[in-house]
Amino acid sequence: QVRASGGIIINTEGYQFHLDPGPGTLVQAKKHNINLRETTAVLVSHSHINHCNDINVVLAAMSHNKLDVKGVLIANNTLVNGNEKTKPYLTEFHKGCVEKTITPEPGQKIGIEDIEIIALKSKHTDPKTIGFKFITPKFTLVYSSDTGYHPDLMKEYANSDILILNVVHSQDKKDSYNLNSEDAINIIKRVKPNLAILSHFGKSMIEANPVYKAREINAITQVQTIAAEDGTSIDPAQYASKTRQKKLESFEGPEITEE
Repeated sequence: QVRASGGIIINTEGYQFHLDPGPGTLVQAKKHNINLRETTAVLVSHSHINHCNDINVVLAAMSHNKLDVKGVLIANNTLVNGNEKTKPYLTEFHKGCVEKTITPEPGQKIGIEDIEIIALKSKHTDPKTIGFKFITPKFTLVYSSDTGYHPDLMKEYANSDILILNVVHSQDKKDSYNLNSEDAINIIKRVKPNLAILSHFGKSMIEANPVYKAREINAITQVQTIAAEDGTSIDPAQYASKTRQKKLESFEGPEITEE
């Protein structure tokens, strides 16, 4: 808990989405005034404990422990069904706390009113890991989840206004299943989002100072880049593409909060 692991909250179009509720989610939600009862959908990218540990308690909080079943769970297959090495993290009781559970494969699209969510291909030690792309009437946001660098990433992340990258390592450390800061530079230069957010820092990134690395990436890519901190909150309307900007006159200001 050098950095908190409660996940990311996206509020837009009157809906609340909760991405990757790891250890300490309830504590962080209370600290940052997040009402979990208002959650429309919980999205879990993979079955590693720092991304899914609190999935059951979040679903219990959403539904008053199943007294008011509501919402949707969109999760990778391992979390829900397990595999030969891992038991399911989701219990049968808590599966019943939501109206529907979806385990999408990469490329699958899920619609929630005017919002389209696309599962993205990832390369990670949980082979069923997925990222998420949110296409809303006002902005497009990509959350990479944990992934190693692979050629399909740029196609997956194309046309994103906001790109959230899980950058585990600084440039002096590299592995096949996580991004480092050099990978982030290559991705950001080619995708060219309006805003890049670096998150999910491992030891080498913390020691290198994420704020410094973000400034370095900003200078190299000429794309506004920030390093997430606990409680970081932004207004995505500021980073919408010009074609969407014209539609924002009545915009009420959704927020994205890092827990």
